[in-house]
Amino acid sequence: MTNGASDEFNLFVIGAGSGGVRAARVAAAHGARVAIAEEYRVGGTCVIRGCVPKKLLVYGAHFAEDLNDAAMFGWDIQQCRFDWPVLRDHVLAEVDRLEGLYRQTLESNKVTLFEERAVLGGPNLVRLESGREVRAGKVLIATGARPHMPAIAGIEHAMSSNEVFTMERLPERVVIAGGGYIANEFAGIFHQFGSKVTIVNRSDQLLRGYDEQVRDRLLQISLAKGIQFRFNATFEGIEQVDGGALRLTMSGCDDIEADAVLFATGRMPNSAGLGLEALGVKLGERGAILVDEQSRTSVNSVFAIGDVTDRVQLTPVAIREGQAFADREYGGIDAQVDYRAIPSAVFSHPPLAGVGLTESEARNTLGTVKVFTSDFRPMKNVLAGRNERSLYKLVVDAASDEVVGVHMIGPDAPELLQVAAIAVKARLKKSDFDSTVALHPSMAEELVLMR
Repeated sequence: MTNGASDEFNLFVIGAGSGGVRAARVAAAHGARVAIAEEYRVGGTCVIRGCVPKKLLVYGAHFAEDLNDAAMFGWDIQQCRFDWPVLRDHVLAEVDRLEGLYRQTLESNKVTLFEERAVLGGPNLVRLESGREVRAGKVLIATGARPHMPAIAGIEHAMSSNEVFTMERLPERVVIAGGGYIANEFAGIFHQFGSKVTIVNRSDQLLRGYDEQVRDRLLQISLAKGIQFRFNATFEGIEQVDGGALRLTMSGCDDIEADAVLFATGRMPNSAGLGLEALGVKLGERGAILVDEQSRTSVNSVFAIGDVTDRVQLTPVAIREGQAFADREYGGIDAQVDYRAIPSAVFSHPPLAGVGLTESEARNTLGTVKVFTSDFRPMKNVLAGRNERSLYKLVVDAASDEVVGVHMIGPDAPELLQVAAIAVKARLKKSDFDSTVALHPSMAEELVLMR
């Protein structure tokens, strides 16, 4: 079709990440004629340069401790050497495979894919980079978010989480800016791969929003491993010196010399340059697209889901929002997204996970609260001679006996937390936990043995 020609779709999705692909696929399955535009790669942040490749690096990093512990379990490993390019290339190959599967999903559901940038030209008009104009009954913005890179001198010498997966070589010394989940995850990864890691955080708190007792345990363990921290510190500038090293001019701590700097200081909604302001779509703080409970913007025909709305920046939430949007608008289903009791995890070393209210949140909102903890040394760590301890925590509403929060740090905590999240979502009571027979020997049994 020539430039300027017009097509008619029931739905046009801008952004082929996890949320956008789910919305497109489900809407098409309901019988809608759907198109989707993506200017980079199908799959979005999670699949291409986020949680999936990062989790594969986490798996790779775990071998460092496992190989070290192996001797106590009778294994004689003569040579232990890590080869970054091997892992990097295998991870990138897996990303390619997953992108192919996402493309197959769109194709099998007869969703038209435009591999180019798309912007809004009107309430029902999308303009493609090629000049083509496409009309649609509804437009869904699912453009996600991007790493925040501060405006400091020499920032071009730093990298974001996007670039980690394609590094040519591992840095001997890496400084990570930030105290959130991305910073702590990559701190564990780099440390296990043999880099000297320093985390620089502008406040004195890590992982704001997670239970204080659990995040304090991660700090203690990280320090014991040799990860360094500089709290209440900020960057003033980055300068490359002879030999390729970086000199970091700091405020709040001594200047630092490093071989790489990673900024993990949050993610900004990708709303700029989409034609939203001209159309009258209201934006909030940091450029977030403002939406109602139906994911509708201030323009009736334009909707938005996922990280670009800055509601909850988690891939499963974007997928839920995409599913609910498609079911409501094209399936005649009164689908709503419940934002209560959303489980989340930090794939640090060791990982931590939580769902529901933290202890402080519960005390501030419920009044009388009971807290149960299990502070133990996993069986594997005992035999390996590793002193690292796990911590499980139940937060209970004393008035109703309802378990309103579960928080954990230790091996496989995210895997266990998914099941515990069902219990919190179902509003089970502490007595339900107590009456459940323990599965022995396991770490999970600690969840039903707290008294």
